[in-house]
Amino acid sequence: MSPSAYFATAPKHLESLLAEELRDLGLTGVGETRGGARFSGPIEDAYRACLWSRVANRVLLSLARFPAADADALYAGVRELPWEDHLAAAGTFAVRLDGASPGVAHSRFGALRVKDAVVDRFRERSGGRPDVDTEHPDVRIHAHLHGGQASIALDLSGSSLHLRGYRRLGSAAPLKENVAAAILLRAGWPGLAAGGAALLDPLCGSGTLCIEGALIAADIAPGLLRTYWGLAGWLGHDAACWSRLLEEARQRRAAGLRRLGSIRGYDRDPSAIRSALDNLSRAGLTGRVRFERRELRDCAPAATGETGLLVVNPPYGERLGRDDDLAGLYALLGDILRERFRGWRAALFTGNPELGKNMGLRASRHHALYNGPIECRLLHFEVKEDAFVTNRPRPLPPDRRGPGAPMLANRLRKNQGALQKWLRREGVTCYRLYDADLPEYALALDVYQTEAGERIANVQEYQAPASVDPRAARRRLREALGVIPEVLGIPEARLYFRVRRRQRGGAQYERLGSRGNFHRVAENGLRFLVNFEDYLDTGLFLDHRDTRRLIGALASGRRFLNLFGYTGAASVYAAAGGAAATTTVDLSRTYLDWAQRNLALNGFGGASHRLVQADCLSWLRAAAQQ
Repeated sequence: MSPSAYFATAPKHLESLLAEELRDLGLTGVGETRGGARFSGPIEDAYRACLWSRVANRVLLSLARFPAADADALYAGVRELPWEDHLAAAGTFAVRLDGASPGVAHSRFGALRVKDAVVDRFRERSGGRPDVDTEHPDVRIHAHLHGGQASIALDLSGSSLHLRGYRRLGSAAPLKENVAAAILLRAGWPGLAAGGAALLDPLCGSGTLCIEGALIAADIAPGLLRTYWGLAGWLGHDAACWSRLLEEARQRRAAGLRRLGSIRGYDRDPSAIRSALDNLSRAGLTGRVRFERRELRDCAPAATGETGLLVVNPPYGERLGRDDDLAGLYALLGDILRERFRGWRAALFTGNPELGKNMGLRASRHHALYNGPIECRLLHFEVKEDAFVTNRPRPLPPDRRGPGAPMLANRLRKNQGALQKWLRREGVTCYRLYDADLPEYALALDVYQTEAGERIANVQEYQAPASVDPRAARRRLREALGVIPEVLGIPEARLYFRVRRRQRGGAQYERLGSRGNFHRVAENGLRFLVNFEDYLDTGLFLDHRDTRRLIGALASGRRFLNLFGYTGAASVYAAAGGAAATTTVDLSRTYLDWAQRNLALNGFGGASHRLVQADCLSWLRAAAQQ
């Protein structure tokens, strides 16, 4: 039998990956083209592509190509084809048409003309006609119009090959199976899996990436679970060949499962984990992949020394509120990778690449892919030191500093000396040491003494006006970051840095990181938690100290209302001052949890100290009506 011509379709931007995959399957005459890849060979090659392609949408057997300037020419060309060689007169068929030509502007009209041509040929030759079945036809005809030409083919796949068979029909999922497989192939998962690497998805949802990863690692044909094929009802179908390929795939699956390594998926949503476990069962992989309910911040390698690929498809829509901060989510991902996954590779698939910049990691490469109609980016990371990105400038050593650096050092020492008597008298352990005293060094320096005995410097640079040379400002900042640890006698690791910009709305409360490192500090005999890494402010406004003390002095026997309560420091003072009750209102669950921890740290809790998550103005209006 002479070779036939085939065309495998693929999602946009995956044509080259599909062509590479077809070559790896041993197919010949493979050529990448718009919308997919062409190849030629015996029918076994097309069957192998149907069964084994992880990327393709459909595999089409080309039948004819002819001019189709209008609907009549399309009808005539289709009617000339020997449909009786492909479809029984008592069988069923469906037509799919895409593209357009000058005389066929609407795909439904063009498909109707193709259907009429097939039916009329059967009626003319046998008196009978096949029926239309749009769900599971014996034969699915694919017509494509472009540039006045019509291409007619049989769809051997029948339905899109992304429908593997392990996901319930109608279930919503953020990723199609073949896009998930493409992500893993682009990320180099086949080679990593062969070397015994682990696979982890910390936001696994319904488990598609993990399941596709298991199919790849265990050498399981992605089409092995499918029960409907367009090739099965085709009169030219080689059943013996198809059965042989299926048996070969089953044997490869059995051998592959024996060497399958560690594949895990985590998600905080219990319904997502239930869906993932259901899909895993339908894939016949129960016990082979581990799905577990777990918060992102608790994600870590399963064992010391484990390496592999962390692959993730995080949300990338508009954030819904302050606590659904997507920038913070991506920052947390970056923190986790840097702290716990050094030596791993990571692949992040997102429709908003700008969010990826919050990770603090430099992508080694990226690919453009589509998730449905959304153009996305697949960002690849090598989790190692030279890929880490930080906005913190490197301190300048003494021999590279300018003449202003000694002046700054002297000012810091002078301020420290002037404050010593007051600090001892008032028992103050957290204070501002410097606040842009020298115009050239426009920064604020706060010093915190923790309960653990650590002295910590929190530096905030004031954003320079446009008139200041940014290179000069950067150099002076680097000088300051070298001088401050030396004057205070602290290691560089205890110096934290932020840029103080003019904020709008709730921006000052937005999360900058998610390390979750809290320190305990004392003020007027009370204890508070502060955080130097995750937020613009530490959680304790030092310039409000006198106001807080006044609240404590006035609170005895009174009910205290703290609106826009932030971390609840004022509520702690009121409770310590003998308030009959406190109510702390804030929109942020994060800050209310922080306030609750501050209250508990000082021995306050229960119904007398309410914490209310609400918009303060809306809460006030509702309270006034009550």
